[in-house]
Amino acid sequence: MARTRTIRVDSLARVEGEGALTLEVRGDELVDARLEIFEPPRFFEALLRGRSYEEAPDITARICGICPVAYQMSAVHAVEDAFGVEVPPEIGGLRRLLYCGEWIESHALHVFLLHAPDFLEFDDAIAMAKKHGDVVRRGLRLKKIGNRILQVLGGREVHPINVRVGGFHRAPTRGEMATLEDDLAWAVDAARDTVEWAASLPFPELERDEELVALRPEREYPFCSGPIASDRGLSIESASFLDEFVEDQVAHSTALVARRRSGGTYLVGPMARFALNADHLSPGARAAAAAVGLSPDERNPFRSIVIRAVEILHACEEALGRVRSYEPPAVASAPVTPRESVGHACTEAPRGILYHRYRFAADGTIEEARIVPPTSQNQHAIERDLFAFASTRLDVPEDELRRGCEQTIRNYDPCISCATHFLDLRVNRS
Repeated sequence: MARTRTIRVDSLARVEGEGALTLEVRGDELVDARLEIFEPPRFFEALLRGRSYEEAPDITARICGICPVAYQMSAVHAVEDAFGVEVPPEIGGLRRLLYCGEWIESHALHVFLLHAPDFLEFDDAIAMAKKHGDVVRRGLRLKKIGNRILQVLGGREVHPINVRVGGFHRAPTRGEMATLEDDLAWAVDAARDTVEWAASLPFPELERDEELVALRPEREYPFCSGPIASDRGLSIESASFLDEFVEDQVAHSTALVARRRSGGTYLVGPMARFALNADHLSPGARAAAAAVGLSPDERNPFRSIVIRAVEILHACEEALGRVRSYEPPAVASAPVTPRESVGHACTEAPRGILYHRYRFAADGTIEEARIVPPTSQNQHAIERDLFAFASTRLDVPEDELRRGCEQTIRNYDPCISCATHFLDLRVNRS
């Protein structure tokens, strides 16, 4: 006699957004795992049409309160690509410092407050703090330091307002930059301890074999620039992104879902960046990764929390070096002359590559906008991980299965609002 059983979680905590997961089980076999994103579309691409290129950084920053810099920088770089803007190296260095701030605050939020409770079997970071108060306090201070970098360079901690096409509205003074040094010196040590602590967490076994895609600059860990590369031979410029990747609408998601045009799935984010760019990490981050046995061959998505900790350390070390050597640039921004054109850019949000494409009229009015966020690029990989994880655990208690599936999704630190919110779990058994 057919039997149907449903496990429901009304909302998934510790991710940004809303959605649902359905597992279809026939007998003892898992036949489908669907990540259902049902947040209403937000229409940012339509909001950009008819606006001046100058508005793009501030409008796109509103897509996400956790990674606004990635959206701003992708917009800025795409506009500059379209208009042929040449930005001085000093401005490029300030942009990397701003990125360091975002990576520190975003990764610290994920590692300490959103994901670590899963590994330590707590419902949330508040419960975790009762037993691991020092760890949670360390995470909160690291996040505050990242936010402080955004405040000094971007004008405020959330949705920075000092970014513009060509550079910044104003560059910080030496005195303003010097206020970051002591905190960053502490952060380097704290981040090094975080790598060791994260590597000591208990990790479920799960080995995956997705194509890993990330930016691959020649001489630095990827933030704002570099060709798009993969561990299977892909190497293209941002202008060719849509030639290699395509988004599809699927019935169970209001977010578009990306795949390779050749039909394959792929993965973006920390594991992909580390696999392709471990040789470009700062010396301290490289040494810390090696000390905990982390290699570019790592393919267990549950260990992505360790890679994020390594990236926190890299961002802290790079930020401290840039603060100590800072000299205010001669000009805060490069000149910009609009023209009829198309511009493309990819940058590395904390969650993975973020693609922007804009078509402009001669006066700089945006005629068309296209934005592909990392979470929509990872949806297929998340579903494949869920299938692989759940298919060998169908006989465990349903509460345990539900928690494991939620943890599997949180490996990706999904920002579902960017992609279109999250987890109603249903297991249908027949």
